[in-house]
Amino acid sequence: MDGASKEPLHKDYYKVLEVDYDASDDTIKLSYRRLALMWHPDKHKGDSDVTAKFQEINEAYKVLSDPAKRLEYDLSGCYEINQYTLREYLTRFKGMILTCNGLGIGHPSKWSRHLRELKPH
Repeated sequence: MDGASKEPLHKDYYKVLEVDYDASDDTIKLSYRRLALMWHPDKHKGDSDVTAKFQEINEAYKVLSDPAKRLEYDLSGCYEINQYTLREYLTRFKGMILTCNGLGIGHPSKWSRHLRELKPH
């Protein structure tokens, strides 16, 4: 075994379903349906690569469509930073970055008030 595997250890289910990391449940469902139709094995008879892709799409949807599994997936796992572009990384981890810097969910009224004070009357 040479250890030079091209396959990432942690599958990015958001990339598999071709959705943003903060995608709504409806967006995830629509993307799943589109991809499942496109990659359905019945449309590509006998192609094992298509079957594997279809199974990967189903696996991603099972995790991202269940709120508890999605939260667990988002909070756990081995994130291989070199697998992301800068834009993907910032989008993927923006909630964590904002929260760690004191700009998270608990502060929306502070920012809204500040923006209102800056507007000319």
